[in-house]
Amino acid sequence: MIQINGTIKLASGSGQEIIDALIKMAHTSRAEDGCLDYTFARDLTDPDTLVLYERWRDRAALDAHFVSPHMAEFQKALAAGPGAERNIRLYETDDGQPL
Repeated sequence: MIQINGTIKLASGSGQEIIDALIKMAHTSRAEDGCLDYTFARDLTDPDTLVLYERWRDRAALDAHFVSPHMAEFQKALAAGPGAERNIRLYETDDGQPL
């Protein structure tokens, strides 16, 4: 399984357009073959920081996600807004176990 974790730091006061793009990206990505989880959340201590959490069945599913039309649209939306700083990492992992 592939897991993606990280943060996206938006410029202070980023507009609703970015939030709308994030919502659309999450909905569309969740419908992709091989997507197990796809979530954006706001850091409670810093509303300009988004936390990204994704899980994919395998690398092939993630690679297909990277070249999807909605990924290209999302990248354009991020680039059009005020600067965003990204700190995102990919992990190869097992399914984990309940705590």
